Amino acid sequence: MTNVPWPLLPGRTPASVASAEGAYFNMKDGRRVLDAAGGAVVASIGHGRKEVADAIHAAVMNATYLIPPWLTPEREALVDELTGHWLPDYLTRIHLCSGGSESNESALKIAIQYHASRGEPDRNIILARDLSYHGTTISTAAVSGHPGRKRGLETFLQDFPRIATPYPLRCPLGPYHPDTADYYVQSLIDTIERVGANNIAALIAEPLNGSSGGAITPPENYWNRVQKILKDNGILLVIDEVMTGFGRCGEKFGIDLYDIRPDILAAGKGLAAGYAPIGGVYTTDEVARSIADAGLEVMFHTYAALPQSCAAAATVLGIVRRESLVHRSKTLGAALKERLQSRFGQHPNVAEIRGEGMFIGIEVVRDRETLERFATEDTMTSKMIAAGMKAGAFFYPGGTGEVRDILCIGAPFTIGEPEMDIIETALAAALAVPAGTKT
Repeated sequence: MTNVPWPLLPGRTPASVASAEGAYFNMKDGRRVLDAAGGAVVASIGHGRKEVADAIHAAVMNATYLIPPWLTPEREALVDELTGHWLPDYLTRIHLCSGGSESNESALKIAIQYHASRGEPDRNIILARDLSYHGTTISTAAVSGHPGRKRGLETFLQDFPRIATPYPLRCPLGPYHPDTADYYVQSLIDTIERVGANNIAALIAEPLNGSSGGAITPPENYWNRVQKILKDNGILLVIDEVMTGFGRCGEKFGIDLYDIRPDILAAGKGLAAGYAPIGGVYTTDEVARSIADAGLEVMFHTYAALPQSCAAAATVLGIVRRESLVHRSKTLGAALKERLQSRFGQHPNVAEIRGEGMFIGIEVVRDRETLERFATEDTMTSKMIAAGMKAGAFFYPGGTGEVRDILCIGAPFTIGEPEMDIIETALAAALAVPAGTKT
């Protein structure tokens, strides 16, 4: 079929996939392409797991739709899986949503309602970071530090006060400067002083930066100081683990990498690994009880906690546990990153290869020494993605428009040496594009 009106905007030709299995796409033209990105850093257990499909089928046959507050066997099974094997013991209350954007929006609402329930309704400002992405609803798009996904909406979106995202490679003090943590912590202190602690409900942040910056990891001695500053000022910490949670970074959650103890955690993509739309908000008894005691409500979304989505998620998480895939994400990801650093770490167009577990970012620049980026009109990211696809692997495009030319690897945790070979070959093909660009 030609001239299919898909996607929404004309002039864009999507890749055409006939089917997917394991870690591979079967393209409509007959090619087999490695899903080195896990889609949008989602498909942690790969495609086509019959056990998950069977669980979804059974849930659909059991009950198609029931309002989210009611308890069903599928919802109960997921809650048991989450509380018994995944969530830290202080995050005891669960609010399920239909995806990451809804989860982050709900998390922000809960933070504001918590302060209102305590008689502090003026604590209604959310601090955000200048390089971040938290979703595509009006509020989450507004709070995100992602100019590229706000284009055409700038006059409508609310403006949020921002702190600097820790970015050791591009710290204004100098790359990997020994005082990098001090610089970024001071950004938080200055912003709180400017806005006023009594006006701030929460800070929303990723434990390590997602695809907006491409797996940027924070400097040592950053998160412990940030948490103390927030606690001393009565400001909640909302951690966005939509992309980094459920094993993606080689731990159950990214918070485990940096000893972070959030008041509210949002996590979704790895929850059902792409088999069904679902996300979640996880918080403390204190936060939930305060809201309840004040007689306030946390409204659900219509398709939140859909029984078939809960069945998919419980089954996926069970597979991840039984097959030790969190540990595999850690060890395989470390081996892959070391392999890529060994071959491409000194490439003249590679500024940095970074990340944790099976979440790796490769930042590409025009000049490695000055960190000068390619011009926007060079459309370098699109060209590299296309070259990688032609060579056999799909990488996820990272960046915000201002930050750009970042390739993200978020492959299923189930890949092995053959797939690592394909990733290396495809990355070489992708990097041949900027290497061949005239300066």
